[in-house]
Amino acid sequence: MRVAMCQLNARDDRAENLRVARSLLQRAADGGADLAVLPEYVDYLGRARSAPKPEPVDGEFAAFFADAARELGIWVHAGSFHETGPDAEHTYNTSLVFDRSGALAATYRKIHLYDVEIPGRVSYRESATVAPGDSTEIVDVERIRLGLSICYDLRFPELYRRLAIEGANVLAVPAAFMLHTGRDHWEVLLRARAIENQCYVLAAGQIGNHDPDRTCFGRSMVVDPWGTVVAQAPDVVGVTFAELDLARLDEIRETLPSLANRRL
Repeated sequence: MRVAMCQLNARDDRAENLRVARSLLQRAADGGADLAVLPEYVDYLGRARSAPKPEPVDGEFAAFFADAARELGIWVHAGSFHETGPDAEHTYNTSLVFDRSGALAATYRKIHLYDVEIPGRVSYRESATVAPGDSTEIVDVERIRLGLSICYDLRFPELYRRLAIEGANVLAVPAAFMLHTGRDHWEVLLRARAIENQCYVLAAGQIGNHDPDRTCFGRSMVVDPWGTVVAQAPDVVGVTFAELDLARLDEIRETLPSLANRRL
């Protein structure tokens, strides 16, 4: 299976963000991708006061990417967006996956919320405006079983182990990973999740500066089940391709059966 990581710099112009996202999906399809993955908050990453209204899973955001999947004939993981939440104060941070016909194949709501206070460096409370999801999600994308996650979930290995035990062999990580942590932790964590769960990891990130005063690390990449980075994006908006070798995945699981040997 050929996959494409779409890396972009979403800002406070939703129409422009969607235009760029659509152009990257076109490049993915032109490059022969079966599945394209977009980053977290693909449609808007800017100031809260001008953010678009949250939408249901059958709203304009979903229609836009369903149309793209159908028109291009590829699977589309639409990163994430602000879904209508459980109350007026909270949204969900939600991923949608569409099949080649444009049908909605999976919905995942981010479980782990980024609440971090580093004096003098960063103060961010995602839980103030976002409600957590409460269930895991695996979707069959033709020959692969794709386990879903979003950004900060990456720091919680128990989520990925559950996905692997439930049958995932590929893990998706759309993200807007902060620069100051991404420099040291992004690749290390992605490779760790791949190695310990013997899965491919597909990580599509936001890149560059975003209002207000936020910079994302980028470096979208694909990691194989041995922990090898098989493709990595440069520090620009663009598309990065990789081939998923499912025979190699099976061989790794057979020759080093750490999943089968687990005791807990």
